Amino acid sequence: MASRGMAATADDVAVLDTSGQPLLRGVEYYIKPAVTGDGGNFTLVDRNGSCPFYVGQENATSTGGIPVTFSPYMEEESVVRELRNFKVEFSGNTTCNQSTVWKVGEVDLVTETRLIGTGDNASFLNYFSVDKGEEEPLVNGSYGLRWCPTQLCPYCRFACAYVDVLVENGTRLLSLNETAAFPVVFERATI
Repeated sequence: MASRGMAATADDVAVLDTSGQPLLRGVEYYIKPAVTGDGGNFTLVDRNGSCPFYVGQENATSTGGIPVTFSPYMEEESVVRELRNFKVEFSGNTTCNQSTVWKVGEVDLVTETRLIGTGDNASFLNYFSVDKGEEEPLVNGSYGLRWCPTQLCPYCRFACAYVDVLVENGTRLLSLNETAAFPVVFERATI
């Protein structure tokens, strides 16, 4: 927390949900597009009829999707903060009998981009962050997801990239994009 008389640094700022409350560790949220008509909530996608599942988006704006929970990298952190690393995990199980933690995949031969899949291997590939887009501001009140695990290794050189949506044969998949983030908001799942 910032000391008295000093402005809070960017990594002290809490990420807020659609009701203006901080995102909390272990609480379920839907990740939704910030722009109406830009697809639906985030969900698991069976891309090729076999495991593992990919992270994607419902095609239509709806109440569908699967809620996620966030786990900040620092165990003592209970609030998700901008520019700090965390894991994202879908709530529930799949028929794949594997973790639903988000993971950056290798370059896909079909799309020629790195898709976001699932599977927890406790590596740099599982950690994401939230960026408000100060250089190129996003839609008011929205956030961009980013893969850049610098909190895990401040001296490493990563090919950091934003999380965007790629449409493949009508299926909306999350992928990495070097220049632009897909603007999202976080809505707390009802209890």
